[in-house]
Amino acid sequence: MPTALIIGASRGIGRELVRQYLADGWRVMATARDEAGLAQLQSLGVQALRVDVANPASVTSLAWLLDGEKLDVALYVAGVMDRASASTPPTQDAFDRVMHTNVMGAMMAIPQIAPMVEEAGGVLACISSVMGSLQGTRSSDAALYRISKAALNMVVRTAQPEYPRARLVAMHPGWVQTEMGGANATLTPEDAVTRMRQTLAHLTHEQGGQFLSYDGSTIAW
Repeated sequence: MPTALIIGASRGIGRELVRQYLADGWRVMATARDEAGLAQLQSLGVQALRVDVANPASVTSLAWLLDGEKLDVALYVAGVMDRASASTPPTQDAFDRVMHTNVMGAMMAIPQIAPMVEEAGGVLACISSVMGSLQGTRSSDAALYRISKAALNMVVRTAQPEYPRARLVAMHPGWVQTEMGGANATLTPEDAVTRMRQTLAHLTHEQGGQFLSYDGSTIAW
């Protein structure tokens, strides 16, 4: 039975990933940061782990929580939005909240879980955004969020050479109808996750370290 780990799974894309992998007969482990999130995951029948990716002490618990595991698929889904434009200086609280969750959490999680992905010859994907594309940026809205996703892309890019037997990617999930994406988004969580899973299932080693869309196409850095 293949094993999946979903980091940040209590809502939105993360919860739909859990649902679909379970439906396909996978063994699923998933994280949430609070009791309410853990209860939601446990009700789905997964092994729920309490991890707050914005808290360094909490993220370091991954290594012993997952000791001895082999991960066929691991996804870092946790992320937060800040919608202020570049003309509004971020507060320290806003900067810390976004960068700790979107960047530091991934930097701390990858060294702990990537060896487990290597053991299975698997795939590790960090959920990024096309808003983190330097070449594609034409707007100053959500500046801090954009900057954090550009940094997350570099986290993936620099980590890949350390784990050659795993395939690491930054993945844009599309514009999805979640709390972050809003009701006008073009993709349902079901559609977005179905296509992401298809892309991950057919990911080649040559695509390791790349920035991909949910449909497998390459996005410019």
